[in-house]
Amino acid sequence: MEQLIHGLPVVTGPAWPGVRYFCTTRGGGAGVAPHDTLNLGLRAGDQPGTVQENRRRVRLAVPGEPLWLRQVHGADVVDADGALSGEPAADASVTASAGRVLAIMAADCLPVVMADLDGSVVGAAHAGWRGLAGGVLENTLERLRAKAPAARGWRAWVGPGIGPAAFGAGDDVRQAFVPLGPQALALFEPRSGLPGKWLADLPALALLRLRRAGVDDAQACGLCTASDPGRFFSYRRDGATGRMALLAWRE
Repeated sequence: MEQLIHGLPVVTGPAWPGVRYFCTTRGGGAGVAPHDTLNLGLRAGDQPGTVQENRRRVRLAVPGEPLWLRQVHGADVVDADGALSGEPAADASVTASAGRVLAIMAADCLPVVMADLDGSVVGAAHAGWRGLAGGVLENTLERLRAKAPAARGWRAWVGPGIGPAAFGAGDDVRQAFVPLGPQALALFEPRSGLPGKWLADLPALALLRLRRAGVDDAQACGLCTASDPGRFFSYRRDGATGRMALLAWRE
């Protein structure tokens, strides 16, 4: 679902009790090509002042300063309710505090938000294939369960990321998902005439892992960043490009 929030065109999913979340697009910012216009990544080769202006615009759309992470394609999770300084090196964060805004940047990797059914805790994760295979979603859910041990159930939404027709992968990627068994391997389609090359359905792999971890209500938005240059940044498509962000918080 698309909407405007404080003049920013964003994508969001189903309404959840007690939780708000959305993903930015490449619209509504101050940048110039190839980072036009709402690049939020300080390490994407853009002018720092432009990125700070874009982050200022995003800040107006959320109730507090977002917790920006230094994402490393890993599976570590930080507790946003603890004492933190700077940008922690991690690929996910969790909070039980109202108004504590979590932020995940992406430009093909999957931004994923999770919450319990009552909206008492929320988590956000950056899931590229390495983080996904390494358990970043399960680790995030484990930290959320520790904060809400009496939760009645869990839901998750997978935001815009590279789609199954665009994510070319080698045998190393496929091998990383072998432990998940035939259901996961069925999400790799052989590329005709290219031995050892595959097209991988990353959003479906994320949904598989989420559901196996106990998230009964797991949905994906179905939007492909690589195939929509007018709306999304894509590292695979463009190389030099900006970063979108998933913002999530408890009301």
